[in-house]
Amino acid sequence: MVRRRQFSLSAAAAAAGVVLAGLSGRVGAQGGGPIEGRDFKRVLRPVAVNADGKIHVTEFFWYGCPHCFVFEPSLDDWISKLPDDVAFSRVPVAFDARALAHQRIYYTWEAMGAVQAMHMKTFMRFNAQRRPVDNLDDLLAFAQENGLDAAKVSAAWNSFSVQARCREASRLMQDYRIDQTPEMAIQGRFTAAGPPARLLATTDWLVERQRHGG
Repeated sequence: MVRRRQFSLSAAAAAAGVVLAGLSGRVGAQGGGPIEGRDFKRVLRPVAVNADGKIHVTEFFWYGCPHCFVFEPSLDDWISKLPDDVAFSRVPVAFDARALAHQRIYYTWEAMGAVQAMHMKTFMRFNAQRRPVDNLDDLLAFAQENGLDAAKVSAAWNSFSVQARCREASRLMQDYRIDQTPEMAIQGRFTAAGPPARLLATTDWLVERQRHGG
């Protein structure tokens, strides 16, 4: 995982962390049920969620996080199998000033209806191509490489709705006390973190707990 204080890890250290995370995930998956304080935490002040009868799960991520990049295929598979009573959303984090631009990328894609087309490509650009998108000029070049209209991308990036979504994301980070990525929030009451396999297992366990009023 990438923690707030580790946001500037070297590429070599980050790659090593991915390997270690995968190994510990396999061990953790065989070691019994989730443990409070290791796999999940209670939210001290529960966060309000939409009262629509669903169990709300939110992933907090950063495009530059190698662990989020590795996690994404497993997460996509998990999302495709979600039952009808679970609602999933993503929130991009901004632990520092540079990452504010990275946060804004996701909401630009969202405003354009382009998340499905561009989300994984953005992860690839940061983590495989090593070409971060740190400002609007970078984003416009990236968008044009993928056949998107630069004027529409610029308009979305600068829109009030995208700025409002970024402010809301930062508020949720604070409310949940998010300090690492990837991290999952469950029904406003719990956060979970850990290697990918264990993280999804913990999330499923907490979702089931919510079904039974826990």
